[in-house]
Amino acid sequence: MAISVTIEVHRDFTVAASFDNVFDLLSDVPVSGSHFPKVDQLINLGDNAYRWEMEKIGVDKHAIQSIYACRYESDRDAGTIIWKPIKGEGNGVVSGSWKIKSVDEGTHLTFTTEAKMTLPLPSLLKLAISPVVKHEFNALIDTYTDRLKTKLSS
Repeated sequence: MAISVTIEVHRDFTVAASFDNVFDLLSDVPVSGSHFPKVDQLINLGDNAYRWEMEKIGVDKHAIQSIYACRYESDRDAGTIIWKPIKGEGNGVVSGSWKIKSVDEGTHLTFTTEAKMTLPLPSLLKLAISPVVKHEFNALIDTYTDRLKTKLSS
């Protein structure tokens, strides 16, 4: 038995940092990923692909862990960083992008991601668990973007 939960997240914000500083930070996946909360391991798979293994949540046999892998493509001229899922890696499929644009105040960022997580839980729990998973994922993204804002403002 397993349930699938799909989560879409979109964030827009502006930082005082230059385009180049923002792009350099975000296109370096290990550096950018170091700001993401609750990462147990970020494993370099080569060819700009990484497997994300998140911290386990729960206790003993009831603990669950989100694992997924993405390949990253950075295009400085277009101001984009795109990640595409690597199928067959873990229990999640994650895709998304950063769009980075110079503005008078510094740099405007648009973050978009979609995650589909398959969790080893009884389907009866989907109605109860789905909102909790979505809330937790949004909280992780908020912490991540807040940490990036702090880093890029210093």
